Amino acid sequence: MKPSDNQLLVGIHAVASALKGAAADVEWVRLLANSKNKRLREIESRAHGSGVAVYKVGTAELDRLSGQQRHQGVVAAFKGGNVTNESRLDSILDSIEGTPLILVLDGIQDPHNLGACLRTADAAGAHLVVICKDRSADITPVVRRAACGAAETLPVIRATNLARVLRKLKERGIWLAGTSDEAGDELYATDLTGPLALVMGSEGSGMRRLTSELCDYLVSIPMAGQVESLNVSVAAGVCLYEINRQRRLGQGA
Repeated sequence: MKPSDNQLLVGIHAVASALKGAAADVEWVRLLANSKNKRLREIESRAHGSGVAVYKVGTAELDRLSGQQRHQGVVAAFKGGNVTNESRLDSILDSIEGTPLILVLDGIQDPHNLGACLRTADAAGAHLVVICKDRSADITPVVRRAACGAAETLPVIRATNLARVLRKLKERGIWLAGTSDEAGDELYATDLTGPLALVMGSEGSGMRRLTSELCDYLVSIPMAGQVESLNVSVAAGVCLYEINRQRRLGQGA
């Protein structure tokens, strides 16, 4: 039986990352039979070592499971325990060690952008990503491929009511820093060292009005050229690494 798209890992990197960081959530692995690919053999070995069932199948079966995705000889079923709903927000926040860093994405529509944001958030050491359950791309195989492993291990909350989640973050002492091209305060002139949730809007219209109003302050990324804005995943990377830079300077002071 084919799992839903949200439970399917397609390709070497996604499956290897899941087995490395969340093997307990991998239900089974289907590998191309008689393959001499070293990375596929490594996946098989790691799966066996983790007690995950491995099935050797032909190309036709992998093509059927993966649809239009390039499977590279491997597909896996994944329970995705790291992707949850807002009922687990408190427990995730309680588990954070150090100063919280959270990325909130208000309506990212493009799955490649969402995947890239997850990848950047993981690389920058974010503790949690919050996405909207509605009016947003979901954690699909396309997102997982773009995230390069982050979608299998980084905690992700699908918020039914984003405003409620933002209010809860504020109650927990986490400041909300929204991004806007029209903000008067520049990113590099703003203190970003405290407990922080960085809020990014959708690709076209940016943050929704209520989301923007709930932010404690808004910041902009200074633009020196002719373009008016950056791709959302690029903007997220600029902001997250500026937060990291300020925190490192603060620790060294």
